[in-house]
Amino acid sequence: MEYIYAALVIHKAGKKVDEATLKKVLDAAGVKADDARVKATVAALEGVNIDEAMKKAAAAPVAVAAPAGGAPAGEKKEEKKEKSAADEKKSEEAAAAGLSALFG
Repeated sequence: MEYIYAALVIHKAGKKVDEATLKKVLDAAGVKADDARVKATVAALEGVNIDEAMKKAAAAPVAVAAPAGGAPAGEKKEEKKEKSAADEKKSEEAAAAGLSALFG
């Protein structure tokens, strides 16, 4: 990640992102630059409009995780409130019947 950050700093300074400049920025930050990663970063950014990529990244909507089961969270709370004492008693009886089948 530090390679991308260094490339963004170079770009923001208005300079061309190349291997020598990227190494200088990484060295100044105290990062031991790996030549292969420097070359890969420069190659990956070749032909990329960094300003346009930043605008797209900033405008990307953030996805919100849906509750399990597909129902909105508010509906689940209502379902729990609607469960009556009779429903709970039926559930307990069904569970007891299942247990009695296990033990004869």
